[in-house]
Amino acid sequence: MTTLIQNKDVRLIAAGIAVSRATAGLPQTAQSSIFTVSGGRILVVALVGEVTTAIQAQATTVQLIGTPTSGTAVNLTNATGDVNGKEVGATVTLPTTLGGTAAVNNAGGNITPSATWLLLHPGTIDLKTVASSTGSVKWDLLYIPLDTAASVTAA
Repeated sequence: MTTLIQNKDVRLIAAGIAVSRATAGLPQTAQSSIFTVSGGRILVVALVGEVTTAIQAQATTVQLIGTPTSGTAVNLTNATGDVNGKEVGATVTLPTTLGGTAAVNNAGGNITPSATWLLLHPGTIDLKTVASSTGSVKWDLLYIPLDTAASVTAA
């Protein structure tokens, strides 16, 4: 892939536009926005979370949710992807089917991000946890705008 435009947080590459969200602690038994979609519809090519501070060793399931500004939220993953004790470099990616279990991988071998592209309307992409655990994750989103004014920013 060739980088066409680059600044601190946004890079335009041949497969779409990449947006990075700085590392942050996990939501504590809560739902929190990780990206905001504005101005129109987008196709999500890949969404990857990388552990930057090891996750606490206890059951900590994660779920990704698309929450539109108007309409009904949709589960991008179910709530069974467990990041229990994941080390630095471990990843969380979208499943190959909408609403499936997030792919959680160790740092030594990572699955290719989802082959399934998702159509999302303006709103947020949220991360939900069902435990209060220590640890931090950095998120990267690769997307293609379908509407001229569509864009994504880190939340």
